[in-house]
Amino acid sequence: MDDNLRHQCLVYSGSPSRYLPALAAMTKRRLAKNFRCLYMNSPPMVAGMRSYLSATGVDVAHETAKGSLILTSDKGHLIDGKFDVDRMMGLLAQTHDQALADGYAGLWASGDMTWELGAHCTPAQLLEYEWRLEEFFRGHPALCGVCQYHADTLPREMVRQGLLSHPGVFINDTLARANPHYVRPEAFTGHTAGDAALDDAVALICEK
Repeated sequence: MDDNLRHQCLVYSGSPSRYLPALAAMTKRRLAKNFRCLYMNSPPMVAGMRSYLSATGVDVAHETAKGSLILTSDKGHLIDGKFDVDRMMGLLAQTHDQALADGYAGLWASGDMTWELGAHCTPAQLLEYEWRLEEFFRGHPALCGVCQYHADTLPREMVRQGLLSHPGVFINDTLARANPHYVRPEAFTGHTAGDAALDDAVALICEK
């Protein structure tokens, strides 16, 4: 994987189960490379991921028991139901460091942003989180992952920001592309996030 594309976004519309096969295949590939794999989503999606992993030949019970695979719907990262950037970054750093301490080659993580952000996250918090997350990725080469943006369940402004803040776009388990819409934090302006061309880009991605 291109080191610049380790932080990827998956922007989509329609059924969230549509991309489960690809994410399960990616998880299997990372497990085979001795990565600890963390998947965060709602209970139905976690159950679906478990099923797809089993269908690909992953011994889910075994991988879970030994700590290689973490499938969770826990929302312990929220404080009184609200998203907190510092807490989320702290938990990610702790999980990353623990994976390396336990002898893994790295950490692969994927989370659904609708589930992860909770009901009270603001666009400003999301942007702060994604920029800090990108900075963390740059400083930790053993980390890779996919942030899932379901356009049907997130405000359009947040979907735009998601597309702006990720260097890579997830296509499938074997392909990621450089994101032509990526904007570094220092180049971001309010106009950038409100550019009508971004709506066209989001619509085009969601049609695929």
